[in-house]
Amino acid sequence: MHNAAHERVALITKEFMDGFEFIRHYPKSVTFFGGARFTEDNPYYIKARSLSERIAKDLGYSVFTGGGPGIMEAANRGAFESGGQSLGLTIELPEEQATNPYLNRHLGFYYFFSRKVCMSFSAEAYIFLPGGFGTMDEFFEIITLIQTHKIERVPMILVGSDFWNKIDELFRAEFVSRKMVDADDLNLYTICDSEDEIIEIIKNSPVRNGLKFEGPIVKN
Repeated sequence: MHNAAHERVALITKEFMDGFEFIRHYPKSVTFFGGARFTEDNPYYIKARSLSERIAKDLGYSVFTGGGPGIMEAANRGAFESGGQSLGLTIELPEEQATNPYLNRHLGFYYFFSRKVCMSFSAEAYIFLPGGFGTMDEFFEIITLIQTHKIERVPMILVGSDFWNKIDELFRAEFVSRKMVDADDLNLYTICDSEDEIIEIIKNSPVRNGLKFEGPIVKN
């Protein structure tokens, strides 16, 4: 059992080190999240592709995704076809998730949590399109990190108002009314479909290095 635990810790450490080294080469980036089941004729896919193209072409930012199909493919495709840096942090699954063909480079992970840390480590903005459980998991993790000041305030842009307005209504009707979150916490994200406005939000967001940490001071 000790050997198994040691091997697991070694793999986790390696994934973090490899991930941080990979990210280091792309100092300005935007990370896209969204459902893996959307096909190229879906309006959300089309939106992600168009927005990613503008981020890569107009701003010169790298685009990160989970490297799979659906919204991930759309975002990578927009960046790739515009000549930008299109990057993927992929995950190993029991039922293999296909890596999309629009990646300049990608890095594979075994653990979801180490992959999520790397996907949120130093992006200048997070863009969420509609998705399922995985997208919701990523959304709640990042917004919790911002809410609790574990990472600095970073724009969380929710694209697809027909979807996200319903989520926002749930938060207001249930979370805020029951005092489980403060009303101000709902200002941690922005629901926006305008590409021009999204580009301006990203352009005005400070460049991060991901190293800010306000944790406990350990004394010997």
